[in-house]
Amino acid sequence: MTAPLLASDFDYHLPDELIARHPLATRSASRLLHVQGDTLTDLQFVDLPNLLNQGDLLVLNDTKVMKARLFGVKDTGGAVEVLVERIIDHDKRLAHCHVRASRALKLGQTVTLADGNIRAVMCGRAENLFILQFDAPILADLEKYGQMPIPPYFERTADDTDDTRYQTVFHNPAKQASVASPTASLHFDEQTLQTLKDRGVQIAFVTLHVGAGTFAPVKTDNLSDHIMHAEYAHLPQKTADLINTTKAGGGQIIAVGTTVTRTLETAHLHRVNGKLTEFSGDTQIFIYPPYEFGVVDRLITNFHLPKSTLLMLVSAFAGTDNIKHAYAHAIAEHYRFFSYGDAMLLDKSSS
Repeated sequence: MTAPLLASDFDYHLPDELIARHPLATRSASRLLHVQGDTLTDLQFVDLPNLLNQGDLLVLNDTKVMKARLFGVKDTGGAVEVLVERIIDHDKRLAHCHVRASRALKLGQTVTLADGNIRAVMCGRAENLFILQFDAPILADLEKYGQMPIPPYFERTADDTDDTRYQTVFHNPAKQASVASPTASLHFDEQTLQTLKDRGVQIAFVTLHVGAGTFAPVKTDNLSDHIMHAEYAHLPQKTADLINTTKAGGGQIIAVGTTVTRTLETAHLHRVNGKLTEFSGDTQIFIYPPYEFGVVDRLITNFHLPKSTLLMLVSAFAGTDNIKHAYAHAIAEHYRFFSYGDAMLLDKSSS
């Protein structure tokens, strides 16, 4: 009988100085570690086009990050921090929110945010989230008064640089709903995308609105007991058709990030007659070893937090031992880790 996989199997020690808390001067200046089984090659991100082939399909996540973090006070005068996780009703101005305060909000309690420019009332709970009803359209107020929700491990306040650099260059303004960036995509600038197109690499888009749960540690040691957070995902029919055509023509599907991977693999579960078709809805797919990937052939990703579901996903893709080897190498070679860190190109494990 195979022993159960444990969260502790995906732990590692990272020196604090390797956490990239600020972006590099230019997006494509990052390093790129190419992982082919147990073979590692140190490259620069600008080398990526040379590693892909004409007829391959690169799939990106076109979500936009909301300026989802707000600060203010409760009606009792206590300080409060609100992170808008998901807008559940635009017309009624309702949102699921994380709320940090010395004491939890009570039903009917009012919070005043952004120096008095925003007011919201607590009108219910959804598991660990609070349901807040805002006094004005939420997205407009967030764009005007909110802060970019940079990761907690940055250990700093968001600044004007984050407003640009924690957003992809190809985000769709109409898809403003994420509270974290699809960070593997942050390395791409317009020049790199054009170079890929010139090489004959096709580019397509999916949408996954990233939730704050992406940073949450796995709290159950036995992975089979972990309940994955839900995130909205959409595979358009146009992208599904491109994937089907690319596969039929012998090209490879390169997912940019774990969000794209989760979207494509969720859609694979809903395929019709063996083909991908449009998918829209929440996904709670939890990918960890062993897992048989149905769509993705190669994966571009950043270096992930210890014990995270993202580290488990890439371990399923490239092989757990190969990932441990790659991470040990990256630490020894002083790669930069996490959201503003360096990138990896993973080839799918054959085992």
